[in-house]
Amino acid sequence: MDLRRRPALPPIPMPVRILAVLALALSYTAASHWLMTAAPASPWNAVGVLAPMLLAVACGAWRGGQRPLALLAALSLAALCGQASLRTPLSDRLLYLAQHVGINLFLAVGFGGTLRAGHEALITQLARRVHRNFTPAMAAYTRRLTGIWTLYFVATALLSLGLYAFAPFEAWAVFANVLTPLAVAVLFGGEYWLRYRLHPEFERASLADAIRSYMHSGKPAQHDTVQ
Repeated sequence: MDLRRRPALPPIPMPVRILAVLALALSYTAASHWLMTAAPASPWNAVGVLAPMLLAVACGAWRGGQRPLALLAALSLAALCGQASLRTPLSDRLLYLAQHVGINLFLAVGFGGTLRAGHEALITQLARRVHRNFTPAMAAYTRRLTGIWTLYFVATALLSLGLYAFAPFEAWAVFANVLTPLAVAVLFGGEYWLRYRLHPEFERASLADAIRSYMHSGKPAQHDTVQ
């Protein structure tokens, strides 16, 4: 019997990883929208929509050393499954609203909290790892950009509440499942295009560079949302 150690498999290239994540995200979005608007009514529909995200948060927080957040996500998942088993479960639609608004407010607090005096803005922290020559003008730009994303998340949460209250649920579902990620992509892509025209001093950096920087930094996953 050959007991020699087998050679390690080559690492998966970063572009392949990014494409795989995008494919999973699109599949999750399509499945969530179907469960919200077309699937037969069931209290377990909400579990199917919310469970993958709670699992991702729990695993990511655990790997990042944020044990309280990981525990909170795990307990939330257990509570979600428990309420689905009740004779009178919570309204699925309210759970969907709570997820969408809660995520955006969480991100708003995460980004905005770093704009306090004496703190370095969230995007600035990541940009310092991606760009070797980091000037005061670049620091000011990334701080303003952190503020823009903070306002975006707050506006999205408020618009979500407004649509839920005054528009048909199907319209809210399209906003939450389709328009919200599209708006993120447009804001991200538009900023990336504008950045090098307003600030040519920024070195060219790809999304893979930003993700690679995060993976070697040990910082929370929210950092790589906008760089």
